[in-house]
Parts: sequence; structure tokens; C-alpha cells
Amino acid sequence: QVHVVESGGGLVQPGGSLRLSCLASGNIGRIISMGWYRQAPGKERELVATSTSTGSTNYAASVKGRFTISRDNAKNTVYLQMNSLRPEDTAVYSCNINSYGSDWSFLNSWGQGTQVTVSS
Repeated sequence: QVHVVESGGGLVQPGGSLRLSCLASGNIGRIISMGWYRQAPGKERELVATSTSTGSTNYAASVKGRFTISRDNAKNTVYLQMNSLRPEDTAVYSCNINSYGSDWSFLNSWGQGTQVTVSS
């Protein structure tokens, strides 16, 4: 089992910045990818950004150029730097970890999520 904990959410004014962090721990043999998803009230969960073990990244069109995903492999941690935030970025942001366990079983793990509210 992989334990995933997000932090860094909060209330910010439009145009402001926030940095989210996600720490993965537990039965981690090898991390395949780490990513951020978000779900706004009344909407489906959507991909925000992902980062693979090879270093490739992928962003939703709506956040490209404003958000940056990065990771510290030694700490099993992924970050999401969010700049130029807009009210439409308001959502619960959840971290997703795809990994192999110590027995090479595939694990797909989610955190509880952290609320990001962009409002004046």
C-alpha cells in the first residue's frame, strides 16, 4: 500500500500563486508516474499535470504556461507550482501515484485531496 499526502492548498486572490506538495510513502518499489488532478463542484475530475519517471511532463491546456509540475525522486515528492491563478482553478486537487510495489505489483494510489480556492 502507498500512502499519499497532499499539502499546500488554501485561499488565494486571482493572479496569486500557490505551491502544492505531495509525498508518497509505504510500499514503493519504483514510481512510474506522479500527477495532479482536480475536481470542481459539479464537474468531473480532470487531469492537471503529470510527470513520468523518464522526465516527461503533460499539462492540461487550461493550465499550460501557468502551472509547473516538478518532482524530487529522492523524497518521493511531487510539486505543483500554480501561478496566475484564476477563479476557474478553484477545485479539490488530488495527487495520483502510479508505482510498482516491492513485489512488483502495480499500484495506483490517490491522496485525500487539498482544497484550492481562488477568490477576491
